[in-house]
Amino acid sequence: MTELAPTPVRLSISGASCQGCARKIRAALAELAGNEDAIDIDLDQQTVTLPPDTDADEAARRVSEAGYPAEVMAADSCPLPANGPAPAAPIASTSASGPQVQLAVTGATCASCVRTIEGALMSVPGSQGAHMNLADNTATVFGNADTPALIAAVESAGYGAREIEDPDTIDERKQQEDQRHYRELLIKMAISLGLGLGLMIWGMGFGDMMVTASNQSTWLALGGLTLVVMLATGGHYFTGAWKAFLHHNANMDTLIALGTGTAWLYSIVVASVPALVPEMARHVYFEASAMIIGLINLGQALELRAKGKTSQAVRRLLDLRPKTARVIRDDQEIELPVAQVMVGDRLRVRPGEQLPVDGEITEGETRIDESMLTGEPMPVAKAVGDRVSAGTMNGRGAIVYKATQVGSDTALAQIIALVKRAQASKPAIGRLADQISAVFVPTVMLIAVFSALVWYNFGPQPAVVHMMVAATTVLIIACPCALGLATPMSVMVGVGKAAEYGVLIRQGDALQNAGKLDLVILDKTGTITEGHPTLTDLEARDGDTRQLLALAAGLERHSEHPLAEAIVTRASADNIEPVTVTGFDASNGKGVSARFGDSTLRLGNRRWLEQHGVDLSPLESAANRISNNAGTPLFLARDQEALGVLGVADAIKADSAAAIQRLHDAGIRVMMVTGDVEATAAAIANQVGIDDVRSEVLPENKASIVSDMHQRGFRVAMVGDGINDAPALAAADVGFAIGTGTDVAIESASITLMRGSLHGVVDAIEISRATVRNIHQNLFGAFIYNSLGIPVAAGLLYPLWGILMNPILAGAAMSLSSVTVVTNANRLRLFQTSEKRRNQ
Repeated sequence: MTELAPTPVRLSISGASCQGCARKIRAALAELAGNEDAIDIDLDQQTVTLPPDTDADEAARRVSEAGYPAEVMAADSCPLPANGPAPAAPIASTSASGPQVQLAVTGATCASCVRTIEGALMSVPGSQGAHMNLADNTATVFGNADTPALIAAVESAGYGAREIEDPDTIDERKQQEDQRHYRELLIKMAISLGLGLGLMIWGMGFGDMMVTASNQSTWLALGGLTLVVMLATGGHYFTGAWKAFLHHNANMDTLIALGTGTAWLYSIVVASVPALVPEMARHVYFEASAMIIGLINLGQALELRAKGKTSQAVRRLLDLRPKTARVIRDDQEIELPVAQVMVGDRLRVRPGEQLPVDGEITEGETRIDESMLTGEPMPVAKAVGDRVSAGTMNGRGAIVYKATQVGSDTALAQIIALVKRAQASKPAIGRLADQISAVFVPTVMLIAVFSALVWYNFGPQPAVVHMMVAATTVLIIACPCALGLATPMSVMVGVGKAAEYGVLIRQGDALQNAGKLDLVILDKTGTITEGHPTLTDLEARDGDTRQLLALAAGLERHSEHPLAEAIVTRASADNIEPVTVTGFDASNGKGVSARFGDSTLRLGNRRWLEQHGVDLSPLESAANRISNNAGTPLFLARDQEALGVLGVADAIKADSAAAIQRLHDAGIRVMMVTGDVEATAAAIANQVGIDDVRSEVLPENKASIVSDMHQRGFRVAMVGDGINDAPALAAADVGFAIGTGTDVAIESASITLMRGSLHGVVDAIEISRATVRNIHQNLFGAFIYNSLGIPVAAGLLYPLWGILMNPILAGAAMSLSSVTVVTNANRLRLFQTSEKRRNQ
């Protein structure tokens, strides 16, 4: 009987969306698995596979503690394919990993609201993770929870919610809703402020805000009018506070409702039964209640207007999508909505038009502006066989092309999805506000009660008035709106700004970590260099370079090696006819040989030819010159006679040296890791200004170099093509996948560069630093505001200078703090990288 192989341990996880998440999970399981290489994480399937002898329950516990809810899977729930797990696809998924539901949420205003909503969503059965983004008022829930149950949970917590069924229309719909809400807030603001100012002017004109026997009935009537206006213009605050109370929560609505409600209730008691309070304390604050709500509505309107600017990057991308396409079917040209274009359709694009879908040119040639994809300002020449992308702008040539990707599969659609997902992500620094909000509002309420007691027992007369003013002012000024907006607003603008430069940041942590880097490790081929070899040198012993190239091309046209392609391409360009050979044979890693007439031609490396008795000393100086210029010398011999040497090199990109200098200017050390020979690696490093070189490194060993640099205390970025470099990209603090066109969204990298330039790495680092600096400014402002505002509101300055803050001033200050945070975040929209500033 055949013995069955041990069954691997499999975990179902949720919330892991990138290789940064995978690295954290590996770190949590490293001790259990014994070897990180034995841990296989499939982000698409949201699974972790471990060796058979692993403690499954302990593994699930450790992964859950790392922030990714995990469960042990049944042995037959998702069997591995016979050949093991499939490798990660090079093109990134445009949706977050695992099942998810997206909700549009209304009524959330602060960090406490975010915490309440996330808690409500997590309480629904089947919900494995929830994230609320206050900046665009959306929530994402991972798992298999029932959508109506999720909506009901949000509504029962005091907020509104609806499912986002079509992400393509949500932005336009949200913009319309925001405009409507903005107008409503302005109307409510005008009504409440109008009443408040009217009451203030009336009181000042008719003897102040004190209740007397002659004006008691008037104040009672005005109190009723104030209540109607409060409920009409600020009723949602009281409703939200009541629902939060029912769920044993407290949020911004709680503070506003308590503050304004206390002021109104005190005033109505004074107006109804003035005998209950001393004569000098018969002061009403109806105008304060109305004006506070008006000022808060004004602040939210200004905040909403400013927040609308933060999503301009996504809206600009959405505007790039043409609505119709000119499709050729049955030799007839018809105009169809883009949604009806199918893969395989032929489309005609005239000069100056945008391309509706991705495809491959079949007729014509042109130049296409791809700046919206790559950030590269110069149009790119395109001809038959070249790939083109949706949203790019055609130049002066007319083309016909075949659709290869449509709908959500186009490069533009993937970019929009990646930008949105990154804007909704929450970096580690953003979780600080969530942690604070868990205790902030209850603490403020205790401070308000404590202040009231101190004023009542130790304050000057009328003590009851001072008590009420201090408690109300503390409640109003302490609203954590600014704290909740500090991080998501900056993240939205920063990610959008990066997209403008052709840098796709896939998650918030990468945005935060990129600015902390002090070592960047670069792959050579395709990163520093162009990625494809060209023939750079020809040295024939008899001086006949054309014959030398004809012989070499005759050999290499039978080979599929990239170096062979460079030789054959050069011969074709020089109109040299390759010789005819027979008996072609390739020796892997050494060279090629074939019969030419009665002799044997060999083309290959030095060691291989010398093993066949060829004397290469006459070509020594030419070979050294090629090696010193970062080329690879290939020797050609007939039998034992050396005929010449050919130099093949992967040309350095024109802007690599300038980009590396920018990294140095930013205080970052640069290392190159390559599988190339030492002489070639050293020559390239010399030309571009690399600090440290590791040559002849196998792809699987690059990750160990990253780990070694970690152990030495460096914060490491890895820049590569995302395929051979995938382990190193995953091991780095930040992985940069570098490429062009649509083949760029590499799963192993947390940041994707749309253009094949190292300038994108520096752009990402500079944008990261600017964004994190902006977040720090916002958090500092919010913390300082509350740290200074609450003591002043409680009356700390009264014993020194007799200053007690008016509740109306507290309402204005609270609203102003939120507007200040949003405005500061919008400053990022004006940010320019050092390269752009230099080129202006």
